[in-house]
Amino acid sequence: MAKNERFEKVYSQGVANVVEIWVDKETGVNYMFRQSGYAAGLTQLLDKDGKPVISTVDNK
Repeated sequence: MAKNERFEKVYSQGVANVVEIWVDKETGVNYMFRQSGYAAGLTQLLDKDGKPVISTVDNK
């Protein structure tokens, strides 16, 4: 993995039906990636109030 990559995969499950959580290392915003066969989608994770889920990021 290159040091300059902006996104980090923090969770993964499945092989044929994949669910992954990715974190933007600049903003901390969490995204869910879902893949099933040739179809895929990416969306922001939202909390119960409809606001983006934001993780703490370490800006070294």
